[in-house]
Amino acid sequence: MTNNHTERAYRQLLNHLSAKILPAKSKMVNAYDIFGGVCVFIVSVQLLRKVFPWIYENLLGPKLFGSSIKLKEMGEWALVTGATDGIGKAYAKALAKKGLNVVLVSRTLSKLEDVAKEIETESKVQTKVIPIDFTSGQEIYDTIQRETADLEIGVLVNNVGMSYANPEYFLAITDQEKFIEKLVTCNIFSVTRMCKLFLPGMVERRKGVVINISSLSAVIPAPLLTVYAASKAFVDKFSEDLATEYAKHGVVVQSVLPGPVATNMSKIRRPTWMACSPKAFVSSALSTLGTTRHTTGYYPHSLLELSIGLIGFISPAISRRITLNTMENIRSRALKRTAAKQENVK
Repeated sequence: MTNNHTERAYRQLLNHLSAKILPAKSKMVNAYDIFGGVCVFIVSVQLLRKVFPWIYENLLGPKLFGSSIKLKEMGEWALVTGATDGIGKAYAKALAKKGLNVVLVSRTLSKLEDVAKEIETESKVQTKVIPIDFTSGQEIYDTIQRETADLEIGVLVNNVGMSYANPEYFLAITDQEKFIEKLVTCNIFSVTRMCKLFLPGMVERRKGVVINISSLSAVIPAPLLTVYAASKAFVDKFSEDLATEYAKHGVVVQSVLPGPVATNMSKIRRPTWMACSPKAFVSSALSTLGTTRHTTGYYPHSLLELSIGLIGFISPAISRRITLNTMENIRSRALKRTAAKQENVK
Protein backbone atom coordinates (compact mmCIF):
# COMPACT_ATOMS: atom_id res chain seq x y z
CA MET A 1 0.00 0.00 0.00
CA THR A 2 2.74 2.36 0.86
CA ASN A 3 4.35 1.89 -2.54
CA ASN A 4 1.02 2.45 -4.30
CA HIS A 5 0.38 5.65 -2.34
CA THR A 6 3.88 6.89 -3.11
CA GLU A 7 3.55 6.14 -6.81
CA ARG A 8 0.16 7.85 -6.94
CA ALA A 9 1.52 10.93 -5.18
CA TYR A 10 4.49 11.05 -7.52
CA ARG A 11 2.22 10.94 -10.57
CA GLN A 12 0.02 13.68 -9.15
CA LEU A 13 3.09 15.84 -8.60
CA LEU A 14 4.26 15.28 -12.18
CA ASN A 15 0.83 16.11 -13.52
CA HIS A 16 0.71 19.26 -11.44
CA LEU A 17 4.17 20.39 -12.60
CA SER A 18 3.34 19.60 -16.22
CA ALA A 19 0.19 21.65 -16.00
CA LYS A 20 2.26 24.62 -14.79
CA ILE A 21 5.41 24.28 -16.90
CA LEU A 22 4.11 23.21 -20.32
CA PRO A 23 1.90 26.25 -20.91
CA ALA A 24 4.80 28.51 -19.90
CA LYS A 25 7.10 26.61 -22.25
CA SER A 26 4.53 26.82 -25.00
CA LYS A 27 4.30 30.57 -24.50
CA MET A 28 8.11 30.83 -24.75
CA VAL A 29 8.13 28.85 -27.98
CA ASN A 30 5.42 31.09 -29.41
CA ALA A 31 7.41 34.19 -28.39
CA TYR A 32 10.53 32.84 -30.09
CA ASP A 33 8.51 32.08 -33.24
CA ILE A 34 7.10 35.59 -33.33
CA PHE A 35 10.53 37.16 -32.73
CA GLY A 36 12.09 34.98 -35.43
CA GLY A 37 9.33 35.88 -37.87
CA VAL A 38 9.82 39.59 -37.19
CA CYS A 39 13.58 39.26 -37.77
CA VAL A 40 13.07 37.40 -41.06
CA PHE A 41 10.56 40.04 -42.17
CA ILE A 42 12.93 42.93 -41.35
CA VAL A 43 15.88 41.29 -43.14
CA SER A 44 13.68 40.50 -46.15
CA VAL A 45 12.44 44.10 -46.37
CA GLN A 46 15.99 45.43 -46.14
CA LEU A 47 17.16 43.07 -48.89
CA LEU A 48 14.25 44.09 -51.11
CA ARG A 49 15.03 47.76 -50.47
CA LYS A 50 18.58 47.16 -51.70
CA VAL A 51 18.06 44.58 -54.43
CA PHE A 52 15.04 45.96 -56.30
CA PRO A 53 16.39 49.53 -56.60
CA TRP A 54 19.76 48.14 -57.77
CA ILE A 55 18.08 46.02 -60.45
CA TYR A 56 15.88 48.90 -61.58
CA GLU A 57 18.62 51.56 -61.56
CA ASN A 58 21.23 49.43 -63.30
CA LEU A 59 19.22 47.14 -65.57
CA LEU A 60 15.47 47.65 -65.93
CA GLY A 61 15.32 51.46 -65.90
CA PRO A 62 18.17 52.22 -68.32
CA LYS A 63 17.55 49.24 -70.61
CA LEU A 64 13.75 49.39 -70.83
CA PHE A 65 12.98 53.07 -70.44
CA GLY A 66 16.23 55.04 -70.84
CA SER A 67 16.61 58.57 -69.55
CA SER A 68 13.46 60.44 -68.61
CA ILE A 69 15.21 63.79 -69.13
CA LYS A 70 14.75 65.62 -72.44
CA LEU A 71 18.15 67.28 -72.51
CA LYS A 72 17.47 69.60 -75.44
CA GLU A 73 14.63 71.17 -73.46
CA MET A 74 16.97 72.10 -70.61
CA GLY A 75 18.62 74.88 -72.62
CA GLU A 76 20.34 75.57 -75.94
CA TRP A 77 23.87 74.88 -74.69
CA ALA A 78 25.75 72.26 -72.75
CA LEU A 79 29.10 72.97 -71.12
CA VAL A 80 31.66 70.21 -70.58
CA THR A 81 34.92 70.60 -68.66
CA GLY A 82 37.90 68.39 -69.46
CA ALA A 83 36.36 68.01 -72.91
CA THR A 84 39.31 67.05 -75.10
CA ASP A 85 39.83 63.43 -74.02
CA GLY A 86 38.15 60.38 -72.55
CA ILE A 87 34.85 60.69 -70.74
CA GLY A 88 34.60 64.47 -71.17
CA LYS A 89 34.99 64.29 -74.95
CA ALA A 90 32.46 61.44 -75.09
CA TYR A 91 29.92 63.49 -73.11
CA ALA A 92 30.44 66.49 -75.41
CA LYS A 93 29.86 64.37 -78.52
CA ALA A 94 26.86 62.57 -77.04
CA LEU A 95 25.17 65.84 -76.00
CA ALA A 96 25.84 67.34 -79.43
CA LYS A 97 24.13 64.36 -81.06
CA LYS A 98 21.09 65.14 -78.93
CA GLY A 99 20.96 68.59 -80.54
CA LEU A 100 22.70 70.72 -77.92
CA ASN A 101 25.31 73.29 -78.80
CA VAL A 102 28.45 72.62 -76.78
CA VAL A 103 30.93 74.78 -74.87
CA LEU A 104 34.21 72.89 -74.60
CA VAL A 105 36.44 73.86 -71.70
CA SER A 106 39.90 72.37 -71.24
CA ARG A 107 43.56 73.33 -71.04
CA THR A 108 44.94 72.93 -74.58
CA LEU A 109 43.52 75.21 -77.29
CA SER A 110 44.67 73.06 -80.23
CA LYS A 111 42.94 69.99 -78.83
CA LEU A 112 39.79 71.98 -78.10
CA GLU A 113 39.70 73.21 -81.70
CA ASP A 114 40.13 69.67 -83.02
CA VAL A 115 37.25 68.33 -80.92
CA ALA A 116 35.09 71.31 -81.87
CA LYS A 117 35.61 70.57 -85.57
CA GLU A 118 34.73 66.91 -85.02
CA ILE A 119 31.50 67.82 -83.25
CA GLU A 120 30.44 70.44 -85.78
CA THR A 121 31.08 68.01 -88.64
CA GLU A 122 29.29 65.06 -87.03
CA SER A 123 26.34 66.79 -85.38
CA LYS A 124 25.86 70.13 -87.18
CA VAL A 125 25.66 72.13 -83.96
CA GLN A 126 27.49 75.20 -82.72
CA THR A 127 30.55 74.94 -80.51
CA LYS A 128 32.55 77.34 -78.42
CA VAL A 129 36.00 76.69 -76.96
CA ILE A 130 37.46 78.18 -73.79
CA PRO A 131 41.08 77.23 -73.00
CA ILE A 132 41.35 77.02 -69.21
CA ASP A 133 43.78 75.43 -66.74
CA PHE A 134 41.60 74.29 -63.82
CA THR A 135 44.58 74.19 -61.46
CA SER A 136 44.63 78.01 -61.60
CA GLY A 137 42.82 80.50 -59.39
CA GLN A 138 39.63 82.59 -59.38
CA GLU A 139 40.55 84.43 -62.58
CA ILE A 140 39.64 81.41 -64.73
CA TYR A 141 36.04 81.48 -63.49
CA ASP A 142 35.82 85.18 -64.32
CA THR A 143 36.90 84.25 -67.86
CA ILE A 144 34.35 81.43 -68.13
CA GLN A 145 31.57 83.70 -66.87
CA ARG A 146 32.51 86.40 -69.36
CA GLU A 147 32.74 83.98 -72.28
CA THR A 148 29.35 82.37 -71.54
CA ALA A 149 27.43 85.46 -70.47
CA ASP A 150 25.05 85.34 -73.47
CA LEU A 151 24.60 81.54 -73.52
CA GLU A 152 21.76 79.53 -72.02
CA ILE A 153 23.63 76.70 -70.30
CA GLY A 154 21.06 73.96 -69.68
CA VAL A 155 23.45 71.06 -69.08
CA LEU A 156 26.70 71.26 -67.10
CA VAL A 157 29.13 68.34 -67.05
CA ASN A 158 31.86 68.77 -64.43
CA ASN A 159 34.30 66.20 -65.75
CA VAL A 160 37.72 67.81 -65.43
CA GLY A 161 39.99 66.12 -62.92
CA MET A 162 43.52 64.97 -62.21
CA SER A 163 44.85 61.87 -60.51
CA TYR A 164 48.14 60.25 -59.60
CA ALA A 165 50.55 59.27 -62.38
CA ASN A 166 50.71 55.91 -60.59
CA PRO A 167 49.48 54.61 -57.21
CA GLU A 168 51.69 55.98 -54.45
CA TYR A 169 51.94 56.19 -50.68
CA PHE A 170 50.82 59.54 -49.30
CA LEU A 171 54.20 60.49 -47.84
CA ALA A 172 56.05 59.39 -50.99
CA ILE A 173 54.15 61.63 -53.42
CA THR A 174 56.63 63.63 -55.49
CA ASP A 175 56.52 67.38 -54.77
CA GLN A 176 53.70 66.62 -52.37
CA GLU A 177 52.47 70.08 -51.36
CA LYS A 178 52.28 71.41 -54.92
CA PHE A 179 50.68 68.21 -56.22
CA ILE A 180 47.98 68.11 -53.52
CA GLU A 181 47.17 71.80 -53.99
CA LYS A 182 46.72 71.30 -57.72
CA LEU A 183 44.66 68.14 -57.32
CA VAL A 184 42.28 69.66 -54.77
CA THR A 185 41.95 72.85 -56.84
CA CYS A 186 41.17 70.89 -59.99
CA ASN A 187 38.93 68.17 -58.53
CA ILE A 188 37.03 70.04 -55.82
CA PHE A 189 37.12 73.78 -56.48
CA SER A 190 36.21 73.34 -60.15
CA VAL A 191 32.98 71.50 -59.29
CA THR A 192 31.83 74.01 -56.67
CA ARG A 193 32.80 77.09 -58.70
CA MET A 194 31.19 75.86 -61.92
CA CYS A 195 27.97 75.06 -60.05
CA LYS A 196 28.07 78.53 -58.54
CA LEU A 197 28.32 80.02 -62.03
CA PHE A 198 25.53 78.10 -63.76
CA LEU A 199 23.05 76.97 -61.11
CA PRO A 200 21.47 80.45 -60.77
CA GLY A 201 20.35 80.44 -64.42
CA MET A 202 18.94 76.92 -64.09
CA VAL A 203 17.06 77.81 -60.93
CA GLU A 204 15.65 80.93 -62.55
CA ARG A 205 14.43 78.92 -65.58
CA ARG A 206 13.35 76.08 -63.27
CA LYS A 207 15.12 73.47 -65.37
CA GLY A 208 18.64 72.19 -65.86
CA VAL A 209 20.99 69.26 -65.46
CA VAL A 210 24.29 69.06 -63.60
CA ILE A 211 26.40 65.92 -64.05
CA ASN A 212 29.38 65.67 -61.70
CA ILE A 213 31.96 63.00 -62.48
CA SER A 214 33.17 61.37 -59.29
CA SER A 215 34.89 57.95 -59.18
CA LEU A 216 34.24 54.44 -57.90
CA SER A 217 37.32 54.99 -55.72
CA ALA A 218 35.18 57.41 -53.68
CA VAL A 219 33.08 54.58 -52.25
CA ILE A 220 35.46 51.61 -52.12
CA PRO A 221 38.86 51.18 -50.44
CA ALA A 222 41.45 53.14 -52.41
CA PRO A 223 44.85 53.03 -50.67
CA LEU A 224 47.70 54.61 -52.65
CA LEU A 225 45.16 56.91 -54.29
CA THR A 226 44.25 58.55 -51.00
CA VAL A 227 43.98 62.23 -51.95
CA TYR A 228 42.36 61.52 -55.32
CA ALA A 229 39.76 59.19 -53.82
CA ALA A 230 38.99 61.67 -51.02
CA SER A 231 38.50 64.49 -53.53
CA LYS A 232 36.06 62.33 -55.48
CA ALA A 233 34.22 61.43 -52.29
CA PHE A 234 33.69 65.18 -51.84
CA VAL A 235 32.22 65.40 -55.35
CA ASP A 236 29.81 62.54 -54.62
CA LYS A 237 28.61 63.95 -51.29
CA PHE A 238 28.35 67.48 -52.66
CA SER A 239 26.26 66.21 -55.59
CA GLU A 240 23.91 64.15 -53.43
CA ASP A 241 23.00 67.03 -51.14
CA LEU A 242 22.92 69.59 -53.95
CA ALA A 243 20.39 67.37 -55.72
CA THR A 244 18.16 67.46 -52.66
CA GLU A 245 18.46 71.24 -52.29
CA TYR A 246 17.52 72.06 -55.87
CA ALA A 247 15.13 69.29 -56.89
CA LYS A 248 12.20 71.57 -56.04
CA HIS A 249 13.61 74.11 -58.51
CA GLY A 250 13.54 71.64 -61.39
CA VAL A 251 17.30 71.04 -61.44
CA VAL A 252 18.58 67.47 -61.77
CA VAL A 253 21.98 66.80 -60.19
CA GLN A 254 23.65 63.44 -60.79
CA SER A 255 26.86 62.00 -59.38
CA VAL A 256 28.54 59.53 -61.73
CA LEU A 257 31.16 57.19 -60.24
CA PRO A 258 33.00 55.40 -63.08
CA GLY A 259 35.09 52.32 -62.51
CA PRO A 260 37.82 51.45 -65.03
CA VAL A 261 37.37 53.12 -68.43
CA ALA A 262 39.86 52.98 -71.30
CA THR A 263 41.19 56.56 -71.14
CA ASN A 264 44.55 58.32 -71.02
CA MET A 265 44.09 59.00 -67.30
CA SER A 266 43.48 55.33 -66.47
CA LYS A 267 46.28 54.20 -68.81
CA ILE A 268 44.01 51.38 -70.03
CA ARG A 269 44.71 51.17 -73.75
CA ARG A 270 42.15 48.67 -75.02
CA PRO A 271 38.47 48.57 -74.07
CA THR A 272 37.12 45.40 -72.48
CA TRP A 273 33.74 44.42 -71.07
CA MET A 274 34.72 45.76 -67.66
CA ALA A 275 36.97 48.63 -68.80
CA CYS A 276 34.74 49.94 -71.59
CA SER A 277 35.39 52.73 -74.08
CA PRO A 278 34.43 56.31 -73.10
CA LYS A 279 31.71 56.29 -75.77
CA ALA A 280 30.13 53.11 -74.38
CA PHE A 281 30.39 54.43 -70.84
CA VAL A 282 28.73 57.77 -71.58
CA SER A 283 25.96 56.14 -73.61
CA SER A 284 25.18 53.92 -70.62
CA ALA A 285 25.54 56.72 -68.06
CA LEU A 286 23.18 59.07 -69.91
CA SER A 287 20.51 56.36 -69.94
CA THR A 288 20.45 56.51 -66.11
CA LEU A 289 19.83 60.27 -65.99
CA GLY A 290 16.54 60.92 -64.24
CA THR A 291 16.45 57.39 -62.85
CA THR A 292 19.07 57.77 -60.13
CA ARG A 293 21.10 60.56 -58.53
CA HIS A 294 24.06 58.32 -57.73
CA THR A 295 25.34 55.80 -60.27
CA THR A 296 28.46 54.10 -61.56
CA GLY A 297 26.95 54.77 -64.97
CA TYR A 298 27.76 51.31 -66.33
CA TYR A 299 26.31 48.14 -64.83
CA PRO A 300 29.55 46.05 -64.89
CA HIS A 301 31.00 48.79 -62.68
CA SER A 302 27.97 48.42 -60.43
CA LEU A 303 28.70 44.70 -60.23
CA LEU A 304 32.29 45.53 -59.29
CA GLU A 305 31.08 47.91 -56.58
CA LEU A 306 28.62 45.29 -55.34
CA SER A 307 31.22 42.51 -55.17
CA ILE A 308 33.70 44.70 -53.31
CA GLY A 309 30.91 45.76 -50.97
CA LEU A 310 29.98 42.13 -50.24
CA ILE A 311 33.60 41.28 -49.44
CA GLY A 312 33.75 44.34 -47.20
CA PHE A 313 30.52 43.30 -45.48
CA ILE A 314 31.95 39.86 -44.73
CA SER A 315 35.37 41.19 -43.75
CA PRO A 316 36.42 44.83 -44.16
CA ALA A 317 40.01 43.82 -43.42
CA ILE A 318 40.07 41.37 -46.34
CA SER A 319 38.58 43.98 -48.68
CA ARG A 320 41.21 46.53 -47.69
CA ARG A 321 44.02 43.97 -47.99
CA ILE A 322 42.96 42.87 -51.49
CA THR A 323 42.84 46.48 -52.69
CA LEU A 324 46.16 47.34 -51.09
CA ASN A 325 47.86 44.33 -52.70
CA THR A 326 46.43 45.27 -56.09
CA MET A 327 47.61 48.86 -55.80
CA GLU A 328 51.05 47.82 -54.59
CA ASN A 329 51.41 45.50 -57.59
CA ILE A 330 50.46 48.31 -59.98
CA ARG A 331 52.91 50.64 -58.24
CA SER A 332 55.68 48.05 -58.42
CA ARG A 333 55.20 47.53 -62.16
CA ALA A 334 55.16 51.28 -62.75
CA LEU A 335 58.41 51.76 -60.84
CA LYS A 336 60.03 48.99 -62.88
CA ARG A 337 58.92 50.62 -66.14
CA THR A 338 60.29 53.98 -65.00
CA ALA A 339 63.61 52.42 -63.99
CA ALA A 340 63.86 50.62 -67.34
CA LYS A 341 63.23 53.86 -69.25
CA GLN A 342 65.88 55.68 -67.23
CA GLU A 343 68.32 52.85 -67.91
CA ASN A 344 67.63 53.03 -71.64
CA VAL A 345 68.24 56.77 -71.63
CA LYS A 346 71.66 56.19 -70.09
